[in-house]
Amino acid sequence: MKIVQVSAIDTTMNGLLRELNEQTVESGHELICVCSDGPRVESMREQGFDVRTIQIDRSIKPLQNLKSIWKMFRLFRKEKPDIVHVHTPVAAVLGRIAAKLARVPTIIYTAHGFYFHENMPKRTYQFFYMVEKFSAKLLTDYIFTQSEEDGALAINKKFLPPGRITVISNGVDVMNKFNPKNIDQEQLIKLKQELGINQGDQVITFIGRLVREKGIFELLESFRMIKNENVKLLIIGSTGESERDQNTQKMLEKYLLDKNVVFTGFRSDIPELLSLTDIFCLPSYREGMPRSIIEAMAMECAIVATDIRGSREEVDHNQNGLLVPLKSIESMTIAFTSMLNDIEKLTQFKKHARSKAVKLYNEDTVVKTQLAIFEKTTK
Repeated sequence: MKIVQVSAIDTTMNGLLRELNEQTVESGHELICVCSDGPRVESMREQGFDVRTIQIDRSIKPLQNLKSIWKMFRLFRKEKPDIVHVHTPVAAVLGRIAAKLARVPTIIYTAHGFYFHENMPKRTYQFFYMVEKFSAKLLTDYIFTQSEEDGALAINKKFLPPGRITVISNGVDVMNKFNPKNIDQEQLIKLKQELGINQGDQVITFIGRLVREKGIFELLESFRMIKNENVKLLIIGSTGESERDQNTQKMLEKYLLDKNVVFTGFRSDIPELLSLTDIFCLPSYREGMPRSIIEAMAMECAIVATDIRGSREEVDHNQNGLLVPLKSIESMTIAFTSMLNDIEKLTQFKKHARSKAVKLYNEDTVVKTQLAIFEKTTK
């Protein structure tokens, strides 16, 4: 079976889709990865992946979008794949149009989080809702959703017949990579020294793109309200060149003066950084089924997150963390303070987080669910 995976950027192809790509090849299928060129493309090729670069913008740009469709159409006509599997909002629409025109037998769309969400203005919501629904009905054979909420909506609104909509969830390697027992303690000592974390410090961590919609400013303002010199905030991530929001980086400069706030930039040692973390915070305005929360849960971090789709599925309020209202600096501060000042509660949250991650969010199970459907569609 020949399978084409499509995403807008290389970090998605090499990150979120890495395990799926590896197991696809290990299962004996031919795999082609299609994404925009980027810093991880060459390393993927060196590791044996067949990566074809086609520029796919992450926003609506009619001329460039048409070029992307045309190039993908030509590739699909030439390669004649059995399945085209698309990801990320714009790439998913463009890839499905190209696949439909090329008469690809099976087109699968993973909704990592439908682009429309409850906190949008009504007209904006309706526009993106209709785009998603018509793309499903006209261009899609199967829909995978990561959140139960998206899956229920797609079924209730009849995006496709129920048998062609599957909630695959999201997951990480909870047994090996994201397992506190597998962390090198000597490496942690060096990491603490590098980051200026002292004995007895408590650590709050954010991981994500440094853009406004991730709630980064609310988090930083909330942290300012915590009057405790023994609490550190790690901000892990950067603003990529392809991001629509390019102003955040400049606006963050005023926070660089706070000695208790550490901006690390992009890091590859995420399990180790989470092993230093007491509370992981994701104050996003919108999410699908955030992988970062699952990573943190697997590493025994308590969670503070906004009460939005996906996050509220992962965080059981008052069990493995606390959910707070969108953009509420005061509520976030209260949540942090209540955990930091109650070590028994914090410890229980951490244990419950790890337990839930192991039970529900094992990446191997998520991947095998997808591969089973791939094989079923070609019989």
